[in-house]
Amino acid sequence: MTTNKPLHSFHIPVMGLAYTIDSPIRVAQYGIDSVISIVDDELMEKMNAFYSKKFSLPYKEITSKMSDYRAERITAYLNTVDEIVRLKYEAFCDEMSANKQTLSNFIGMLPQKSEIKKGLQDLISGGITNVVKSFISQHLHPGAIDVNIMTKVDKANYEKKEQLPVTYNDAHAALRGFANSKLNSSLVLSAGMNPSLYSYIATFKDFFPNKNGELKKKITLKVSDFRSAMIQGSFLAKKGIWVSEYRIESGLNCGGHAFATDGLLLGPIMEEFKQRKEELIINTHQLMIKTLLNEGYAVPNEPMPLKITVQGGVGTAEEHEFFLNYYKADSVGWGSPFLLVPEATSTDTETRNLLAAAGENDFYRSAISPLGVPFNTVNGTTNDYFKNHRINNNKAGSSCPKKLLALNREYDEEGICTASRKYQQIKLDELELKKEELSAVAFEREKDAITVKSCLCVGLANASYLENDIAIKGEQQGVVICPGPNMAYFDREITLAEMIRHIYGYESVLTAKQRPNVFIKELDLYVAYLKQEVNDVFIEITKGQIKKWTAFKNNLLEGILYYQNLFGTNDYFKNEVRVIMDGLESYKKEVSNVLIPEVVVV
Repeated sequence: MTTNKPLHSFHIPVMGLAYTIDSPIRVAQYGIDSVISIVDDELMEKMNAFYSKKFSLPYKEITSKMSDYRAERITAYLNTVDEIVRLKYEAFCDEMSANKQTLSNFIGMLPQKSEIKKGLQDLISGGITNVVKSFISQHLHPGAIDVNIMTKVDKANYEKKEQLPVTYNDAHAALRGFANSKLNSSLVLSAGMNPSLYSYIATFKDFFPNKNGELKKKITLKVSDFRSAMIQGSFLAKKGIWVSEYRIESGLNCGGHAFATDGLLLGPIMEEFKQRKEELIINTHQLMIKTLLNEGYAVPNEPMPLKITVQGGVGTAEEHEFFLNYYKADSVGWGSPFLLVPEATSTDTETRNLLAAAGENDFYRSAISPLGVPFNTVNGTTNDYFKNHRINNNKAGSSCPKKLLALNREYDEEGICTASRKYQQIKLDELELKKEELSAVAFEREKDAITVKSCLCVGLANASYLENDIAIKGEQQGVVICPGPNMAYFDREITLAEMIRHIYGYESVLTAKQRPNVFIKELDLYVAYLKQEVNDVFIEITKGQIKKWTAFKNNLLEGILYYQNLFGTNDYFKNEVRVIMDGLESYKKEVSNVLIPEVVVV
């Protein structure tokens, strides 16, 4: 009987639309878990055709004329990925059983304290035998093919001007596509709670435990704090759905969209999960079994396994180990650095070279997302070039071919994307009408706020097309890339083996230049965020806004005190503890000096 102990203590989170679209095909044979975005069904259809041809698998095109094409495309691609992962894993196991060097190389990529590593090392000294083959069969398994849905990217769809039922909304259809696939893996839900989508999960039996208390398909919630986990976990538990993993991500020190907390820092958040994990388990288990009993489902005798994982800005083996050992995290996500690993992610050469050459000042939190949420990116992308070219030629905006983010209903009930040419032209025309009322500075500021939006649907998918020489139709959008600030400290292309050995502390891929500790970097980002929020307000300040800023400031000060107590009384980060403590004291003064304005009563 095989064991299901994880081979690795890290995972590769979802990145953009394309960057991890085929990561399981690249790395799952080594036992590495990774996450595919299932937002863009068109991208998945093209990747299905590409990989079916590459691996000589049967392929039948699913066109947009079919009634449930979005869900069916997703199901088909995920099944193709599952088949290829199985083929590659079996071939890799056969090669390890026959080739001592291959097995030795694999052993070198396992964690230093891994029991499986020790077992293989003990066996390899005796040569390649049936005992080794048996051990591989029992203890190794491919990494998970997990998928991600941004819950709020759930646009309603229409047919001949008639709105289709909610189950045909984008996120609902993506969920159905995963649910109908052969995968035995997790659905990662991010960007907050969508009650309709969460309720829809309960219509698929694979999300419920079987008679042995096992789940074929699991739920992972990406959450910002413990309160969010308890609320969302309880909502799903009342539907009979168990959350198998809570994935905590730094609000600002991450890639992609930056969902800032109210000044709550990653350390204190992880501390609360560490202290209250059992409370979360007991509460949600009790709610779930009530529903399972009422609905006639199998009821597990005890709470099912629950993982707490973390990601966002981790860059050294010491930081990795700290999250595992001190906070008892089950896995640590490593995202942005893997953009420099061609064996793991789908990134075109030009963009990868841009990332390797970029420094701290090149990575920034932008306003380019049509969702209206801050978005981490880097200066110098090809998307910036094409977007600015259109703006300079009075053709601001995108042709909007995919409409995945056409969520604004200000001018059209079916929705328009704020990055589209249609929307931006309307807004620019309106702005022109009030030009005389504005100063030149205010006019340019409002114009920039309109035209800054980028077409993420195309920009975040193009890297895979470019890398694999797949034709790109329509106007040029270039590539949008969404690395976190941590990317600044990785400055060259890295092999998969090098990256894994860096994570586990065998060797470092970082250069000698100074890199701030993960907790200090996040604190720096939050302090800058608060100062910008307070200083850049151009509208009337409300009591609610002042209350929010005050809570934000107090949470930062409490977080700094937490870190001072934590790092002042233990042996973690011994080589940099003085720098950490000095940084904490400096930021404490800086936060204390932030003046929260008062409401002016007229």
